[in-house]
Amino acid sequence: MSAVARLRSVVLDCPDPRALADFYAAVAGGTPEPEDADWVVLKVPDGPRLAFQRAEGHTPPEWPGADRSQQFHLDFDAGATWAEVDAAHERVLALGARPLDLEDREKKDFLVYADPAGHPFCLCRIA
Repeated sequence: MSAVARLRSVVLDCPDPRALADFYAAVAGGTPEPEDADWVVLKVPDGPRLAFQRAEGHTPPEWPGADRSQQFHLDFDAGATWAEVDAAHERVLALGARPLDLEDREKKDFLVYADPAGHPFCLCRIA
């Protein structure tokens, strides 16, 4: 089946588009390119284009959400060993991430965090 369209961007609502673009640039690479005060694009090298849109009164998703879903999250390959994932863990914490679930990592091969605007993302061990 042929595609109807090509994915252009994953867009994250947030209170401060430039700050969140800077966070993800530090995590995944690339340079944030503000189009205006309400919209910033990040072209991740060898990855998807992420865009950040100002949303006044932004309410971050809850993880895990018992009464409402998280809607989506981003997964990042952080390395083939737990030592590499642990190094990435320290770096995202220094950038302002907040741990959400660090349990059972040997069984799950991932750790869950919230970015500075509260969106969940995972650091995954490449198995």
